[in-house]
Amino acid sequence: MPRSFQLMAFPVTILAHLIFVAVTTLVLVWLLKFREGFAFDSTNKLKILNLHPFLMVVGFILVGGEAIMAFRTIPAKRRSKKLVHLLLHLIALGSAIFGIVVIFKFKNEMNLPNMFTLHSWFGISAICAFGLQYIVAFFTYFFPGAETSTRATLLPWHRFLGLVIFQLAISAALTGLLERFMMLGLQRQQEALIMNFTALLLFLFGALVSLVVILPRSSY
Repeated sequence: MPRSFQLMAFPVTILAHLIFVAVTTLVLVWLLKFREGFAFDSTNKLKILNLHPFLMVVGFILVGGEAIMAFRTIPAKRRSKKLVHLLLHLIALGSAIFGIVVIFKFKNEMNLPNMFTLHSWFGISAICAFGLQYIVAFFTYFFPGAETSTRATLLPWHRFLGLVIFQLAISAALTGLLERFMMLGLQRQQEALIMNFTALLLFLFGALVSLVVILPRSSY
């Protein structure tokens, strides 16, 4: 294929970074301006609930997406890129676990049932699969490290499963936003637009991260 027809990963990562900033901004505006902020312990139980989407969207999905793209965006040696990839995924996993703690805390304090919606099934499946993938990858690619032939054999599956889990997490976020939208019975058009744009940008972010993985590296 002629070089002029090849779409390199570099400009796609730039667009993905911009969406990262946009989604983070929208989530903060939504939760701080329209939903009174967030807290881990409060008499206003909705503040506890608000902490859940922040941790899951920004901490789990966005940071996790940056971890996936780290090998294309970090101008360093492969060992350093691998370390950044590992640490960002660790932050994402920690955010996801904390997000689960928060939502269980909220529902228990409100005497609401747990794990009965499609959103919760998607979410817990994504987090469990993510944790298992992280543990296997840590011992295979980082410490103590498997044989070179074993790492090479597992790498395509590591990438494929990583993207599947990432898309599952985005599906959980989208169903969660829809669930929250319906639960709140939004009447304010501005807030509805913010939530809808957040969902659309999350979908686009997932598509761009997947595209970065399969595109050839840029020459600059």
